[in-house]
This record gives sequence, C-alpha cells and structure tokens, in this order.
Amino acid sequence: MSTVLDPLVIGLLLAAGLMHASWNAILKSDATDRVTTFGVIMLSGAVIGGLMAPFLPWVAAPAWKWMAASTAIHIFYYFFLLQAYAHGDLSHTYPIARGMGPLLVALFSGRLLGETLRAQDVAGVVLLSIGLIALAMPSRRMPHVPATPDAVRRHRLATLFALLTGLTIAGYIVVDGLGVRAAGPTLEHKVAYIAWLNVIEGPWLFLFALARRRASLVAYLQRGWWRGAAGGAIAALGYGIAIWALSQGPMAHVAALRETSVLFGALMGTFLLREPFGARRVVAAAVIVCGLILMNGPPLF
Repeated sequence: MSTVLDPLVIGLLLAAGLMHASWNAILKSDATDRVTTFGVIMLSGAVIGGLMAPFLPWVAAPAWKWMAASTAIHIFYYFFLLQAYAHGDLSHTYPIARGMGPLLVALFSGRLLGETLRAQDVAGVVLLSIGLIALAMPSRRMPHVPATPDAVRRHRLATLFALLTGLTIAGYIVVDGLGVRAAGPTLEHKVAYIAWLNVIEGPWLFLFALARRRASLVAYLQRGWWRGAAGGAIAALGYGIAIWALSQGPMAHVAALRETSVLFGALMGTFLLREPFGARRVVAAAVIVCGLILMNGPPLF
C-alpha cells in the first residue's frame, strides 16, 4: 500500500469533507429536537444501504466483526456528539472533536496496526489538527460568557463530550479501515461493506426517537422530512467515500483529509452566514494547507 494518497482519492476525500460539514449544518440548524433530526438522517442512510445491498457481493466473514464493533462505537458517537452540542457551541465542540481525530488515528495506526508514517506525516497531522482547532475557535471580539458556576460546568461538560466524541471518531475510523480491508478484494466488496454498515448502524437513533419522542418525530416528518433525508444521503455518500479511501492508503492520511470538513464549515459560515473570517482564521487555513502538503507530498526529510 502506498504511503501517500492518489490525487483522485484526495479529491474525493475533500468532497467527503464538504459533505460532512453540510449534514452537520443541517443537524445543528434544527434547534427543536436534534435527536429526531439525527435519527431521520441515519435512517435515510440505512434505507440507501438496504437498496444497494442485494445487488452487491456478500461481505467476507472476517469483516462482520469489525462492522459490529463500528456499530457499537457509532452508538457512543451519537450520544457524545449530541451531548456536546447540548452543552456547548458548535464553534467550541466541533473543532475539538474533529481536530483530535487525526492525531489519535495516527497514533493507533502506527503503534497498533503497523502502518509506517514518515516524520513529515506526523508533522503534517499535528499541523492539520492545530489548524482545524484554531480555525473554528470563537473570536476574541465575541463577548465573554459570565464565569458563573453553571457556565463553567457546561463548558467543562462540552469539552469532555467533545473529547469523547473525538475518541469515538478515531475508534470507528480505525475499525472501519480494518473492516473494509477485510471485506473482499474488489471494489464491489468494499461498497457492500459500506452498504451493510449503513443498514446495521442506521436505524438505532430513529427507533430511540420513535420510542421516546414520538410526537416530535411525527411533527418533524410532517413538516420537513426531506431535509433529514437529504442529510442522510449526503452523510452516507460522504462516509462511504471515507471508508473506501481507508483501503487505499494510510489511515492517518485519510482521517486528516476528511477532517477538512471544519475548513468547509468555516467557509460556509463566511459566505453563507456572513460571519467574519478574520486574520487568525486565515493563518489557521494556511496551517491546514501546509499540513496537507506535508502528508501527501514527496519526501522532504
């Protein structure tokens, strides 16, 4: 396996990062009941996977244990992500969770899986993670939240849940990387792994919403089910690209490129929401680009 990613894989991963930022924007924009919105998003991915699976080859037996492990990790991911959004701002929690993922994947893939990373790969991962975190940090010009005991508690909980979210992100990336590599030799086998993963992990949040938030779920389906369905299609395609890419090169490279979703999120905020980009975010974006060049460029040292 090559130590750098093919330009086509890089381009597809950047598109996957854009998709990830897009469906998270759909989720975050619904302040009424994010559990319901998230459930519809995930169920949509399960429906898509179920429609694809009958036309694909059967996934090799060794891959199913990784699929089961990924499903379990994703359930914790859903819980931690929703708790992070409930206790803190997107600008605080999202970059922590997404920025620490590449660092953890680099550590796990190098030490546990035997993937060899160059010194410049490690430097690139560090630069990318720093840039992603700095990119979405609140501006210093924003008014400070009063340091009341409740505000301090919420900030600490938001940080804790963001860190736990980042841990689950690293976990499911490594597990799905192992799973898609064990799924079979052809592209069709890898697509089958992606389809079945969506089928198995997709319904759980929707079933939870159906059991605990039935009225909210019915109201959501009546007023705007198409937004969740669109988010689910985007999420399924984006993560499907990421899983396939895990079979094409080092996991640390794939994880780092996928987390450029934070960069796309900042650009969406700038051009769609008219949020100021600021000099600090320009520098952070430049740091991200430097990290990507280090990780996917020719040997420098």
